[in-house]
Amino acid sequence: MKFEIMRDWLLEGLNDVMKAISQKVANPILTGVKIEVTEKGLTMTGSDSDITICTYIPIEEDGEQIISVIESGSIILQAKVFSEIVRKLPTNEVTIEIKNGMQTHIKSGKSEFHLIGSNSDDYPVLPNVKDEYRFSLPADLMKSLIKETVFAVSQQETRPILTGVHWETVNEKLVCVATDSHRLARREITPEIMPESPFSVVIPGKSLQELNKILPDNSDLVEIVIADQQVLFKSRNVLFYSRLLEGNYPDTSRLIPAEYKTTVTVNGRQLLQAIDRASLLAREERNNIVRFSADEGKMLEVSSNSPEIGKVEELIEAIDVTGENLKISFSAKYMMDALKAIEGQDIAIHFTGAMRPFILKSIDSDSILQLILPVRTF
Repeated sequence: MKFEIMRDWLLEGLNDVMKAISQKVANPILTGVKIEVTEKGLTMTGSDSDITICTYIPIEEDGEQIISVIESGSIILQAKVFSEIVRKLPTNEVTIEIKNGMQTHIKSGKSEFHLIGSNSDDYPVLPNVKDEYRFSLPADLMKSLIKETVFAVSQQETRPILTGVHWETVNEKLVCVATDSHRLARREITPEIMPESPFSVVIPGKSLQELNKILPDNSDLVEIVIADQQVLFKSRNVLFYSRLLEGNYPDTSRLIPAEYKTTVTVNGRQLLQAIDRASLLAREERNNIVRFSADEGKMLEVSSNSPEIGKVEELIEAIDVTGENLKISFSAKYMMDALKAIEGQDIAIHFTGAMRPFILKSIDSDSILQLILPVRTF
């Protein structure tokens, strides 16, 4: 194998692949990156057995020559070392050549590195994803879909199914739900092309967070292929495979209250900043609790106190308050996460009592819903 490549292209592809590589894997071969060169281009693969990422670099793009292939071939190189080397190479022209079996020579300017590679035949085969369900979403919509739900997945492995986001099709809509049993985030969208038959899968939250880092900030389409145990996301030159979580996701629809006793309409950004300030004193406490009260007037009070530090009270003017007077306490972190998901919009908060779950929605749209369980502080 011998080829020349532009360093910035190599580094960009490598950065994506590295997101799937972990040093804590049962199979030591997975600490390496698989490099494959053909007359069409270069493919790099990284995996931790849960996530697999493939990046493809073409020979040329828009008339610019990126790779010059002298001899096709493949090798596995230690991913961490290889990526550090590529990052620090002195020039943008890089030559990579394999000699005497697995001896890999990396040359750039006056620098030359010699790495010992491994046989690429030892690398696990890519998952075989048959097209059971296939649809596409714009990349920027995918990113907002992930951002508005993934923060609410459980961090505890006691109920593994809750560490993922539930994606299912309901009445021509894609509904994504995450919950850690103290809060819930739901986002609904209507893709232009829906799979022919309905599906219900749970995608690990960690996979979606890594995917979010790779997706471009544009409206290029990302193709989504869901199969038996795997989901594949295909964007322009990247394939991102993730395993699916096994088990049945709990029915969360019955958690969402149907009627409300108090509704507060308020500017989301103002409320977020007030809760952020109130949590400065609550942060030292184990539970980071903030109190919230609303009455017939349009002034809302956000307060918090810590016996050791002191207390804070702040009044915010609501756009509207209807229904019963209310005093409620909740986790400042959960509330701030929910408000960030409905970013920069006027929001309606629907309460059904001091100890019942309450929900947040944008006043303009029902597509994003956040639910939080209050905390007993009396």
